[in-house]
Amino acid sequence: MISVLTGENSFALERALHARTAEFVERYGDLALERVDGQEAEYEKMREALTSLPFLASRKLVVLREPGANKDFVAVVESLVSEIPETTEVVIVEAKPDKRTAYYKFLRSQKDFQEFPELDGNDLAGWLTKEAKNRGGELSLGDARLLVERLGTDQQLLANELEKLLLYEPKVNRSSIEQLTTASPQSTIFQLLETAFAGNGRRTLQLYAEQRSLKVEPAQIIAMLTWQLHVLAIIKAAGERSAEQIAKEARINPYVVRKSQAIARSLSTAQLKQQVASLLNIDMRSKRTNLDADEALQNYLLELSTT
Repeated sequence: MISVLTGENSFALERALHARTAEFVERYGDLALERVDGQEAEYEKMREALTSLPFLASRKLVVLREPGANKDFVAVVESLVSEIPETTEVVIVEAKPDKRTAYYKFLRSQKDFQEFPELDGNDLAGWLTKEAKNRGGELSLGDARLLVERLGTDQQLLANELEKLLLYEPKVNRSSIEQLTTASPQSTIFQLLETAFAGNGRRTLQLYAEQRSLKVEPAQIIAMLTWQLHVLAIIKAAGERSAEQIAKEARINPYVVRKSQAIARSLSTAQLKQQVASLLNIDMRSKRTNLDADEALQNYLLELSTT
């Protein structure tokens, strides 16, 4: 039997792979598992792993990671399958296969084909509440959303932070989240922009001060603001396309697009161009002159709050 694990959600993919291999090893022993890295192994080694009989075990599981990187393997994969003994199970791991190829069509045709897409903010919040319950704890959907807003959409990071929070107190709440987790700079930069465009200059400067207290340098803040403005520009240019369409075409997480759409709708294209130009001017002057980047950025943010 051939199983295929694919998708950009590395956390979910690796968790599924671990569960599969752990179950097999528990049943048939360590010698029943063979791992092959398709990005490094020669084709003959891959073929031998697939076609050889189990050693000191009744069955064998071969995990082929990224075998699509080997052109010889891709060229003969369909005929090679017929050579695999009935005593051998195969798991092919291809995180980002080219979906235009015949190789992908072969993978997609397998009965046990599992795809793990990245989750957006709402999906991650739902996952966090279920994960907390599975671990014997409790986390409300609202607090789960707060956790995503503070930390971003990295599922592995969220899982680690959730474990820490549950160890502190099984019932996770807003207080423990704010006390025990550190807001990621990227997430806070979005909040900074959101607050500025909402016209709250005082809170905007507070958020900026928090960034600086976390040792985030002005150059880093400029870079993160640039990224956020880049996302806004993409959304403006996309017109009436849905968040899912924009995310897919621009290769941006859907959660990021949804969060930014409200800001994009509040801005005209001319305003956005002016804000990009002003930030570029600060960046260039900070590199060529003795500009006080802190003061310039604070003035820039205050100007945004009066847009």
